[in-house]
Amino acid sequence: MSEKKTAVATAPAKTAAPKAAVKKAPVKKAVASSVAKSAVKKVEKISGEPMNDMFSGKYSYAAGKRKTAIARVRVYTGGKDEIIINGKKMADYFPKGLYQGMVLSPLKTLDIKGYSITAKIIGGGMNAQADALRHGIAKALIVADPSERTTLKKLGHLTRDARIVERKKPGLRKARRAHQWVKR
Repeated sequence: MSEKKTAVATAPAKTAAPKAAVKKAPVKKAVASSVAKSAVKKVEKISGEPMNDMFSGKYSYAAGKRKTAIARVRVYTGGKDEIIINGKKMADYFPKGLYQGMVLSPLKTLDIKGYSITAKIIGGGMNAQADALRHGIAKALIVADPSERTTLKKLGHLTRDARIVERKKPGLRKARRAHQWVKR
């Protein structure tokens, strides 16, 4: 009888090497700072002034909303009566006078002069963005001077329009529209 010899392969022994200190990659602050620098350059190019001089000092902050549009607004005390929206002047961002009048209505109501406003708006269409900006400006003015609340509240500038699009339901064509019944 022949005996079968089975060769058992042994794995080489793992050597426990000391763990080297793993360096974590530095946080990329350069990217964030370069984005901020480019935004500052845009505003300086539009206005022709250094941004630090134009938008320095105290400001009041508020967020305005309508539908899916969100406007983050800063109202600076003292300025040249200008509004910068997403790095553009208001006349360039909202070319229609209807939207410009909507945005300026809280300022005209309170007869405020000498302001500088910066806003970042995301989401929604033009009408929703203009209404969200108006809502944000009104809220920021209330933060600056709470005594004006009743005036703006009566005109509806502080009321958030919470209407949003209803979601589509399964089995229907739209949110509520059912399929049309066909007899033949």
